[in-house]
Amino acid sequence: MTETLERWAWLDLWPYALLIIVTMSWALYHFLAPSSWREWTSAGVIQAFIIALYADMYGFPLTLYILTGFLPLEIPLSPSNGHLWSALLGAGEGGAFVETIVGYTILLLGVLLVVKGWVRIYFAEHRPIESGVYSMVRHPQYAGLFLIVIGELINWPTIPTVVLAPIIFTMYAGLARREERALVAEFGEVYRSYQARVPMFVPSLRDLALRLLLSR
Repeated sequence: MTETLERWAWLDLWPYALLIIVTMSWALYHFLAPSSWREWTSAGVIQAFIIALYADMYGFPLTLYILTGFLPLEIPLSPSNGHLWSALLGAGEGGAFVETIVGYTILLLGVLLVVKGWVRIYFAEHRPIESGVYSMVRHPQYAGLFLIVIGELINWPTIPTVVLAPIIFTMYAGLARREERALVAEFGEVYRSYQARVPMFVPSLRDLALRLLLSR
């Protein structure tokens, strides 16, 4: 009886799944603005990641069904156990809360990077950008996207998203390299000098420390 109630409670969350999928998908195509077929393909993989994540989180608990059905794991079929790291470690609701805080903190940092990077590009007027978040990493939007994916994998890992995550990282790293070849061809030594000074995706600890000190 309890399992039946839990199943119905899960099914009742489908409207939330659809709402979040639509909202996240709009943000994806708005802020990343794919243009070439490679960019559209990469965005499509992220779209699949979004659908797989939130359909599993609020709709059909595919990951828990597979783990409890095919592996010798005792994980009760309930929405709270979708916080899988906590469930596997037996950390209970406290562990799930910590998992949520850590995951969404990383996710929000990623969103901030994506938005700030988009704003800089929007007002760039087709010239090299080296200020703001672009003074810390050369591809803040892609770095932000990676943080969003990592945050979601910490908060609510699922089998499809764990499979899709390395594909997303690989595809966007490839896009970044292709974009940089085009920028070097267009701006020459100006962009090469920028490449030498600023890391691609991960800011240096020294730059982060200086930024924190200067912001006080």
